[in-house]
Amino acid sequence: MRTIGLLGAISIGVGGMVGGGIFAVLGEAVSLAHAATTYAFLIAGIVALLTAYSYAKLSVSFQSQGGTVTFIDEAFGYNLLSGSVNLMLWLSYIVTISLYAVAFASYGETFFTQSSPLIRHLLISFAIILPAIINIVSASFVSKSETLIVSLKLILLVIIIVSGMSYVEPSRLVVPDTLEPFSLVVAGMIIFVAYEGFELIANAAQEIKNPEKNLPRAFYGSVILVIILYILIAMISIGTVPEAKLLEAKDYALAIASEPALGHTGFILVAIAALLATFSAINATIYGNARLGYIIAMEGELPKVLSQQRKEIPLIGIVTILGLSLILANTIKLDAIAIIASASFLLIFFIVNLSAFKSRKRIGGNRFIIGAACLVSFVALIILLYHTYTSNTKAILMFIGFILFSITFEWFYGRLVRGHLFKRNY
Repeated sequence: MRTIGLLGAISIGVGGMVGGGIFAVLGEAVSLAHAATTYAFLIAGIVALLTAYSYAKLSVSFQSQGGTVTFIDEAFGYNLLSGSVNLMLWLSYIVTISLYAVAFASYGETFFTQSSPLIRHLLISFAIILPAIINIVSASFVSKSETLIVSLKLILLVIIIVSGMSYVEPSRLVVPDTLEPFSLVVAGMIIFVAYEGFELIANAAQEIKNPEKNLPRAFYGSVILVIILYILIAMISIGTVPEAKLLEAKDYALAIASEPALGHTGFILVAIAALLATFSAINATIYGNARLGYIIAMEGELPKVLSQQRKEIPLIGIVTILGLSLILANTIKLDAIAIIASASFLLIFFIVNLSAFKSRKRIGGNRFIIGAACLVSFVALIILLYHTYTSNTKAILMFIGFILFSITFEWFYGRLVRGHLFKRNY
């Protein structure tokens, strides 16, 4: 039964994007783009909007809770590529859980007079373990709480924008001539993870009313709304707070940005909202990724044990995600996690755009728009990888390791367990 209207579909997209990402990556964007941070968010938003066109066309034609997994399978068949990308998608969501957990700890530390590595690791672990327990005990709580927390996040961000508008100093928004365009694009790609989430609309396609009209409107509407929101947030942050102060508090820059208009009360409110937002994002991502793992395992591309359920809850899947997330979040720095997450989703979105191009006649897609989406997402990925290669070797090695692991796992799992590579084990 289709129960989700246009507003509900847009809410899914906005809620997926305005999760923990903006709280985690704002400081990272300022450190790279400086006064041009608004343009960095716009560049990343354009890549997201072009990809949203591919998602809209694919979602209307292939309505399935599998979403991205289904689109790649429909375009390329059941082979090594689709199996590897599906596993990569599952791993990418684990990286985003780690990103949100590190951001949770960064804002959580602001409530302690003195912090320490132990406190940080405890906060990171708490932010992952408790949502995992909630998912195991009461999955219904996840969906019920999301609407409230998404509303709270948006209300607070609007308050920051409205209250801070009169405190903006235009001189701080002037982009210096010395800023290289390449750095601006790099900044946009590193923070691209803040736009990850609109693809969740595709997973709800079977439940959306009048999908031929509402699915495209939901994709475009949610991405455009978030682009505007992020640009305004960036403008307020840069225009009201000295850059040095934002960089000093890089991991919790949004809380600092609220101080000129709202004082220390604003800082506390944003910190609390960030804790709720990142916790909520972890909660929802564990919920969605455990079920994605269930679908992939049922299709024979992950061990069957991940498809085991207890009262319709994928218990083993949740525990597996919990363990992997704890390891990643407690061993990798925030900037490296952001790069890995952004690169992973850029790669996946590039492949989805290729899927749309290959299926363009079946889905009625415009080859020029989809072609532009393929080109832009590919170039964006290459630019990000080149910059990472020259500045953060560890991050790019981990990203390459993710890809190689996905391909190697699918190859050996297909040959040794399923007994074949290119068909699913129904």
